[in-house]
Amino acid sequence: MHRDYSLLFMVSKEEQGFMEKVLTEVEKMDAGLEYCFWDEDVEALKTRAIGWCKEYNAIDDTDYEAQESYLGKMLGSKGKSVWIAKTFNCDNGKNIHIGDDFTGNYNLTILDIREVRIGNHVMIGPNTLITTVGHPLSPMKRRNHIGIAKPVTIGNDVWIGGNVTILPGVTIGDNVVVAAGAVVTKDVPANSVVGGVPAKVIKTIENDVV
Repeated sequence: MHRDYSLLFMVSKEEQGFMEKVLTEVEKMDAGLEYCFWDEDVEALKTRAIGWCKEYNAIDDTDYEAQESYLGKMLGSKGKSVWIAKTFNCDNGKNIHIGDDFTGNYNLTILDIREVRIGNHVMIGPNTLITTVGHPLSPMKRRNHIGIAKPVTIGNDVWIGGNVTILPGVTIGDNVVVAAGAVVTKDVPANSVVGGVPAKVIKTIENDVV
């Protein structure tokens, strides 16, 4: 069952701290709060995803119908004509939502601790990482296995080149090209080409399908 945690960010720090104490680690994770990734229930989600990915990657490479059918089982939602090449890995599966006409090339990794929403007509090149999860700068918190996650949104008609990294909390607008090797650390405006580390806008481009 989906829960609305938006009220957490409308209360005082003291009240939020109290609420954090009474939430489970999964609820903290879903609310965008610091959580322990060694928690049993959090680990169970990842273990389930590992099993799904193993089964998906074992499907015959040329059995596209079976691949798409299995994606319908493991993803949160998918449109028509969705294909992901081997080897595909994710952290949950049910937090991934993909529109129509999607191609994910070889070795795509989506760490979907939080939601990853991908629009229609999107292509992703090989060896690309989309991650919704990060860790604190505090070494003590890292020793205590603390993570914090933010959702990622990718618009329609987006082409993401090979070896791209998209970091937590990023929103990519419609009709965007992300150059190979880019590290996307902040939001990308629609109708643009970005590249580099960190990725910056190189130029604007026309949207000829509007």
